[in-house]
Amino acid sequence: MKKKTLTALCLSAALLTSLALPAHAEINLVPQDLSAAPTIPTASLQRLSWQPVDTSRPQSISLSQSGTQLDVSGITGPVAAFSLPASQGELTVTLSSEVAHNQVFAPNVLVLDENLRPAAWFPSRFFTYQQPGVMSADRLEGVMKLTPALGQQKIYLLVFTTAQDLGQTTTLVDPAKAYARGTGHAVPDIPDPVARHGVDGKIKLKVSTSSASSILVGPLF
Repeated sequence: MKKKTLTALCLSAALLTSLALPAHAEINLVPQDLSAAPTIPTASLQRLSWQPVDTSRPQSISLSQSGTQLDVSGITGPVAAFSLPASQGELTVTLSSEVAHNQVFAPNVLVLDENLRPAAWFPSRFFTYQQPGVMSADRLEGVMKLTPALGQQKIYLLVFTTAQDLGQTTTLVDPAKAYARGTGHAVPDIPDPVARHGVDGKIKLKVSTSSASSILVGPLF
């Protein structure tokens, strides 16, 4: 009984901690309120093809209307399903969604334990706009730190967007403005481009491991 109580307390405490964002992003605290996440029948989750993630290299996946979809309230368009190793300590997961042709996929991420039970929830507001770099495009990006509970072999990430997200947009930084700021020149007074949110897009997942701890992803019992 003591073991069960300790596990429950660890999970509750972990879910109340702040979530790390990339160093170049503003701090954005997202409470782990799973009541706001869509309710997905376990049978529907079991039918998905979960793509194993290789922690040694980034992985990319393109989403389109012809891709895998879930007929579930709160989810619109295609989904991406990833399987992550859960026996290597803390997982630092960086998820990016690239802007292309002034359109971007606004990701939401539901984290599930090895029994496909919801454990953590990252709504689209967690993934913030990042300007392009030397090796990266305009994108929405967030960093999730997850600590699988002892004894688990896998955890799962379900990535999707919602009807509410499709009604929103992301304001980008005009390349001329970015260049001017970077070179110390006067910033031109021109409008920034706006990317609409769509059901198509390209997401990239990068996973690294460590022995630290943050959000415990595991069963209460």
